[in-house]
Amino acid sequence: MKIKLLSLRIRIFLAMILLILLASILIAAVTIYQYKEQTEEYNQGRLERKEESVKAAINYWLNSGNTFPVEAKNLQYIFKDKIHEISDIEKLEINMYDLEGKIAISSYAGFVKNNVPNVLSDSIIRSIQNNYTHRLVSTKIINDVSLQSSYSYITDNKFKPIGILNLQYEQDNTTQDKDLEEFLVRMGFVYFLMFLIAIGLAYFISSYITRNIKAVTDKMRQTSLDKRNEKIILKNASAEIFTLVNAYNSMVNELEESAVKLAKGEREQAWREMAKQVAHEIKNPLTPMRLTVQSFQRKFDANDPKIYDKINEYSKTLIQQIDTMSLIASAFSDFAKMPTQHREELDVVEVIKHALDIFTEEYISYFPKQDSIIAELDKTQLIRIITNLITNAIQAVEDIKNKNIEVTVAEENNNVIINVADNGKGITDEDKAKVFEPKFTTKSSGMGLGLPMVKNIIEAYNGTITFTSQKNKGTVFNIILPKK
Repeated sequence: MKIKLLSLRIRIFLAMILLILLASILIAAVTIYQYKEQTEEYNQGRLERKEESVKAAINYWLNSGNTFPVEAKNLQYIFKDKIHEISDIEKLEINMYDLEGKIAISSYAGFVKNNVPNVLSDSIIRSIQNNYTHRLVSTKIINDVSLQSSYSYITDNKFKPIGILNLQYEQDNTTQDKDLEEFLVRMGFVYFLMFLIAIGLAYFISSYITRNIKAVTDKMRQTSLDKRNEKIILKNASAEIFTLVNAYNSMVNELEESAVKLAKGEREQAWREMAKQVAHEIKNPLTPMRLTVQSFQRKFDANDPKIYDKINEYSKTLIQQIDTMSLIASAFSDFAKMPTQHREELDVVEVIKHALDIFTEEYISYFPKQDSIIAELDKTQLIRIITNLITNAIQAVEDIKNKNIEVTVAEENNNVIINVADNGKGITDEDKAKVFEPKFTTKSSGMGLGLPMVKNIIEAYNGTITFTSQKNKGTVFNIILPKK
């Protein structure tokens, strides 16, 4: 799942949850680090206190209870019994070395050999000598036990070194580790509760932040050029959202102005095209009428014995052209106005049969799937639909040898299904998109208004008209009309 594909609300939600988790991990890490640092400081401080206490006891013994000369060679005699007493009091192991690093005396009294070296390494001796405090502390792990060792000088009353004091302090962090464990468990419960609260809070906050954005998005999805768009009115939105809303409202205003200008331009263009088409169609019959009148005027002879025949022929020609002009006017009138429906209960099977009776072509076949289909339709408009489609089909099969036109009607899902199929020349892919456009025609005559008018009638019934066609194989028009 790509993060870029997630919605803004989900990304805000995940970011807040991730922030809570990261904060919890960091706090836990800092707590553990702090506990370890405090434990280390505690152990160092405790070792220093132990060392100070042991040195105080040693100095007291050297100055008040000792009977041997305070010299390095007498360390084992000076502290023969006292070292065990001090070790028991301080609860730690004490070892004393001479200045050359050889062990002089130890408080260790076990049967197993002690892990304390009998001779100190040169690096330890040099570290004690070179350190300005003349003290060295080291830590090592023995048998999974952390052991701290401190090395410092034993001095006489004139602060002259007479030996090296080694204290072995076993670190016992059980209490600190237990405290840390208990603290982490309690903190874990607290953070788990906080995490649950954070999930709910993050969901609420992310939903609240993106609520206005979603409202803007929904409005934008509904925006369309062919309808009136509502402006967005939001309350308690951020400055960024207000900027977005203002930009959208400005766009809506501009869109409405553009839509008005576009609609006005389209209407004006449609009227201009319609006027051109009307003028063109009317000029077609006017030209032969003019020529007929001029010819009659030139050849008129009152004494011609056939004058009455010529007058009749002249009148017949003019009447035909006048009828053509009347048909043109009626066609444009019918197309310009939405067909008025006069619904009545009729038998669709019977009405289509009567509509086909006016055609005398033998290759027209009619195949009703039911004997009777009752629907509430306008009889005149239904006949007009069938007549236009059959006329087009007849013109499509003009150059075909084995002409065939089939009309079928059926009832399905409370709809009337009418199919008109022919095996004519078909419709090219280029012309398919223009079939229902006004004035489009592939014939040398005609005004291209038949199929657009049929489409207007069918859509007035909330029906549909579609077609499938293959070049040089034929065309099938499919009509679906609700019964009521």
